Amino acid sequence: MAGSGNAHLRAPGEVLLRVEDLVVEFPGGRGRTVLAVSGVSFDLARGETLGIVGESGCGKSSTARALVQLPPPRSGSVRLDGVELTRLRGEALRRTRRRLQMIFQDPISSLNPRRRVRDIVGEGPRVWDLDPAREDEVLEAVGLDPATAAERRPHEFSGGQCQRVSIARALILDPEVVICDEPVSALDVSVQAQILNLLADLKERYRLTLVFIAHDLAVVKNVADRILVMYLGKTCELAAGDDLIGRPAHPYTRALIATIPGGALDLPPADQLISGEPPSPVNPPSGCRFRTRCPRAAPRCADEEPLIRPIGQDHWVACHYPNHEN
Repeated sequence: MAGSGNAHLRAPGEVLLRVEDLVVEFPGGRGRTVLAVSGVSFDLARGETLGIVGESGCGKSSTARALVQLPPPRSGSVRLDGVELTRLRGEALRRTRRRLQMIFQDPISSLNPRRRVRDIVGEGPRVWDLDPAREDEVLEAVGLDPATAAERRPHEFSGGQCQRVSIARALILDPEVVICDEPVSALDVSVQAQILNLLADLKERYRLTLVFIAHDLAVVKNVADRILVMYLGKTCELAAGDDLIGRPAHPYTRALIATIPGGALDLPPADQLISGEPPSPVNPPSGCRFRTRCPRAAPRCADEEPLIRPIGQDHWVACHYPNHEN
């Protein structure tokens, strides 16, 4: 890997989406730059669900939008089945987006309030001259009755029903990858479970590959095959879900696990909890970006950025003093 020093975080199985050294930056006013994503890399295997988790502001959603080039990243590579998306423009990019769809966090604001559900879901088939009969099929697949739902507008539905419409809109183009950007965080807990079960069923039925983004590790651990932990635009740790929950190596990962009811590890309290707020992405700390809140921080952490490295079978961590080695 060039630039960031990230190792290539390979996925088991056939790689469908490969992300290397992804950098996303935004103007921050007064000549400053917001460092939203700084050198994130990962592979996504065909048929896999990759969870991306971290606190608000860690760069999860910026990563998700960069995958579909909304907007394109400042630098780095995003290859879908070998096709470099960052180099595509115009019609070529538009055609590729059929294969890479997105479900947004707020189900109500992501839908046009003036359009009926049939028009919202059917817009893709009309643009691409596909079979319009699929509108009823996907509405039924997400648990909505086409006879009663298709002619209604978003404001006539609950938040959970609106998210079902959003999922139908993504599914109707037969995508290979669906990026779920915090799809349940705006919903009631009981509705969250329904949407999570629906996504699991649809993944099997339509043979989908998912990127599932959330700030709640308790949600991610129930849906993801592997989990990538982010903090302030950087990758902290990546491992299979059971391995990451059972043997977390990064102090930040362990702090997240400690917030799960019944999920706290057998560690001293001081080694589980973190305090304070994340630093500003405009001016992140030197060295390890987590060091200002880390219970294990040492002088080396301020002087030297930890490179992500393997510490076990398909288990990667960016920490000078990971738990596995202490």
